[in-house]
Amino acid sequence: MLELRPSCEHCNKALPPASLEARICSYECTFCASCVDDVLGNVCPNCGGGFMPRPIRPSRDWKDNNFLGNDPASTKTKHRPVDPATHAQFSAAIRGLPPEQR
Repeated sequence: MLELRPSCEHCNKALPPASLEARICSYECTFCASCVDDVLGNVCPNCGGGFMPRPIRPSRDWKDNNFLGNDPASTKTKHRPVDPATHAQFSAAIRGLPPEQR
C-alpha cells in the first residue's frame, strides 16, 4: 500500500493525501510537480525512473473499509534536497530516454 508521503523530498512542499501536485516513482519517492518538471527533468534522483501523478486514496468508505480513515497517510517526512549539479551529471545519459526505456 502506498505510504502517501506528506511532502516533496526536494523542497519540502506539503503534499497532503488529496494533492494533485504529488508525483511518485515506482519506489514511491515523492516530489511535487514543480520539482519533477523544473529541477529533476522527470528523472528520479534515487533510482533514475520517471514520475507519475500519485493516486488519491478515497476519503470515505465506499467499499470494504478501503479509505483514508482506515489506511491513513504517512506523517514521516523525507526531506532530501537534490543537488542540481550532481543530478545533472547523474541524469545526463538517461534524461532523453522515455521512462519505460530506462
